[in-house]
Amino acid sequence: MTELNKVNALVQYAAQIGDNGLIIGHRMSEWCFRAPSIEMEMALMNCALDLIGQARELYSYAGKAGGEGKKEDDFAYLRDEQDFRNLLLAEVPNGDWGDTIVRLFFMSAYNKLFFTALAKSTDAELAAIGAKSLKEVTYHLRFSSEWLIRLGDGTEESHRRAQKSVDDLWAYTGELFTMTDAENLLLEDGISVDVTALKAGWDELVSQILDQATLSVPANNWAQSGSKSEGRHTEHFGYIITDMQYMQRRYPGCEW
Repeated sequence: MTELNKVNALVQYAAQIGDNGLIIGHRMSEWCFRAPSIEMEMALMNCALDLIGQARELYSYAGKAGGEGKKEDDFAYLRDEQDFRNLLLAEVPNGDWGDTIVRLFFMSAYNKLFFTALAKSTDAELAAIGAKSLKEVTYHLRFSSEWLIRLGDGTEESHRRAQKSVDDLWAYTGELFTMTDAENLLLEDGISVDVTALKAGWDELVSQILDQATLSVPANNWAQSGSKSEGRHTEHFGYIITDMQYMQRRYPGCEW
C-alpha cells in the first residue's frame, strides 16, 4: 500500500467513527419535546450533544488529515447516502422509549470499549479524541443501563416491551465487530482499533446488565450488515440525511 492509500484510510476511518456519532445523535435529538419527562429530555439531549460533538472533532480531523481543506460541514451535509459508513444500529428509528434505551445501551457498551482502545492509538489526535469521548460515553452507558434495568425489572408490560426491543435490535449488533479495509490497513501501525477483539467484553457487559434487568440474551445470532463496509443503509437513512442536509443543499455555503 502506498502512503496515499494510508492517508485515504485515515480519512475514511475518522469519518466513519464520526458518522456513528452524528447519526445516532441526530436520532436522539428527535426526542426533543417528546420525551416522557423534562428530565429525560434533557438527559437525551445532553447525550445527543456529546455524540454530535464527537462527530465534529472527528470530521475536523478527517478534513485535516486528507489535506483537501474539507470542513465538518462537508462531511455532514455534502456527502451522498452511500458515502456514510455509520453502523446500521445508529440509524434505526427511535421507536418507543424502550427501543431508544436499548439502542443507546448497545451503542454505549460498544463505545465504552471502543474509545478505551482508541485512547491508546498511536495517532495522537485520535487518542486524544478517544480519551475525551470516553468520559462522555461512560455517562451514556450508566444512564441507559439504569433505565434498561428499570424497564426490564419493572412491570409486566415494561418487561415485555423491553425484551421485544432487545430482540428486535439484536440483529444490528453483529456489525459492531466487523473490520473494514481501512481499519485493517491502519491496524498495522496501531492507529485503528481491532473491533473484533471487543466482542467478548461487549458480550460480558451486555449480559451482566440484561441479567440485572431480568431480560434474556437473544439466541438468534443472525446479523444485519452492509453500511459500515459498503454504504448500504436501511430504508430509513435517506430520510435522516434529507432532514439534516436540506438547508445546506438548498442554500449552498450558508452559515449560521
